[in-house]
This record gives sequence, C-alpha cells and structure tokens, in this order.
Amino acid sequence: MEKTHPYEKTGILSSADLKRLNLLPSNQRLNKGPVVVVECVQEIPCDPCAEACPKKAITIEGNITNIPKVNFELCNGCTLCISCCPGLAIFVVNKNYNEKEAALTLPYEFIPLPEKGEIVSGLDRTGKKVCRARVEKVLTSKAFDHCAVITIAIPKKYWNTVRSIKLTNPVRITNQKKRKPIFAKKF
Repeated sequence: MEKTHPYEKTGILSSADLKRLNLLPSNQRLNKGPVVVVECVQEIPCDPCAEACPKKAITIEGNITNIPKVNFELCNGCTLCISCCPGLAIFVVNKNYNEKEAALTLPYEFIPLPEKGEIVSGLDRTGKKVCRARVEKVLTSKAFDHCAVITIAIPKKYWNTVRSIKLTNPVRITNQKKRKPIFAKKF
C-alpha cells in the first residue's frame, strides 16, 4: 500500500514537507538574496512557471505533469513566475531584506488591493494570522491576468511560514485606479 502524506488529504504543505520534497533553497542560497520557492506538488499538466522564467531556473523535466524543479543558483528572484501560476503556489523570498525583516513576494487575487505602506496580517498556509506585515510593493498589469503581485516585509523568523495576507480593514472597498473609497459597508 502506497503511503499518503498529510498534505494529500488537507491540501496544506508543512515546512517538513517542503524540506522532504527538496522545495526549499539552502540557507546559503537564501542568504544571497531573493529566490523563488515553488510549492507545487500536484502532478497536473501545467508549465507556465517554466515558460515565464527568463533564467530557465524553473524546469519541468519529461512529462508536462511532472512537478517543477528549481535550480536555485540560476534564480535571481525576478518574480515573473508568480502571477502566471494558476495554483498560486509560487513565492519569492528575500530572507535578508533588512536586519530584522524578510521580504515575501506573493500572488494576490482579492479586492481591494492593499496599498504600499499598509499594515496587513501575515497568514500561514492554513489562513491563521501569524504576524503583522507591511506592504512594500503592489504590482498589477494586464499581463498578470487579474493576479496582483504583492511584496510584504515580515519578521525574518516567518519567511517560510507566511504565505498570504489579510487586510486589517476589510470593509474598505476601493476603486483601484483612483484609490478613492466608493462605499464601505460592515458585514
């Protein structure tokens, strides 16, 4: 009988899973600067991440249903792969953003978008709040197909824990082009 892993039932990867599956860069590589982390473990026909990578750091060997492999030494953390992943499974980590913080760049498909400088909640893979985060950058483009790319600053110890954000003022609904409130209603 084939052994199943907890993430196969829950859909949630743990840090131990990421290490066991060799999905994390080495500490030495993390200390060099921004690098991609691809948390994709489903064998499905998908390859936009490999197509998006200008350095060819992400590859899918053999069958298109194989799991993407990352050559962390080739990756420069450009973030071009993040918005193209339909599974929202790609992140870029800069563990040495500054003395106390790591930067995490992640996909974001909700509205309203956060604004640069805004304080948000950093969430783990289960959606649980783990820390406060500061929005450093918000990128949007028609080429991103409605998936914004958000960079947040978080305490260094959460570089491999935080994988999403939650706005601290969820009733704020904004016209994203003008950044003016159009209405706010408590639910």
